Amino acid sequence: MEAVLSHLRGAIERGEYAIGDKLPSEAELCRTLEVSRPVLREALRALQTMGLTVSRTGKGTFVVADAVEDPTFGDYAASDLLEVRRHIEIPVAGYAAERRTPENLDRLNRLLDRMERETDTTAWVAMDTLFHLTVAEAAQNPVFRRVIEEIRDALARQSAFLNELGGRREQSDREHRAIVEALTDGSARDAVEAMTHHLDRVETTLTDIVRSARTPAHDSPQAV
Repeated sequence: MEAVLSHLRGAIERGEYAIGDKLPSEAELCRTLEVSRPVLREALRALQTMGLTVSRTGKGTFVVADAVEDPTFGDYAASDLLEVRRHIEIPVAGYAAERRTPENLDRLNRLLDRMERETDTTAWVAMDTLFHLTVAEAAQNPVFRRVIEEIRDALARQSAFLNELGGRREQSDREHRAIVEALTDGSARDAVEAMTHHLDRVETTLTDIVRSARTPAHDSPQAV
């Protein structure tokens, strides 16, 4: 999927598909790129998340931009989502370290154990969003959970995007483990630092994806 996405993104950024152009049909792209329809559809969804294309029901996929600026996850732009996460989740981690119960810690540890064993990306992404909800619960303020619940779909879309294109899963597991260790120690300072580091890494990976080099015109998806 990454190779197909890189190929199509490069073609758009080089102007082979100009703004307003319709991409070839799925059947034609599958034949040309020698990939299955599910793989192609994942790549097309990623192009839309990046803001390069838009899919119009019954009409096809059209190019709407020739450069990636700010990916969109559901109803929210990546920059807006990250700004809110920093203002909410970082202090929430501090409160959770001071207020967590043994039940909160048990739930988080069991969840992390499952995440570290999970091999299916879709299942892992669902548990990723549940992890952040559970940290919010540990802060013992229902408003925090409600805020995270509101952005849960966007968090899941972002998590899937980062895992598919940035290989973030194992790194995220380590960062989540550091957060839980800080909560277990009851250290608000360490919890704040651990959550800050986690969100810093999310931002860095997003930035790397957005700024990734254009694919040379002669490359095929198999060569990328």
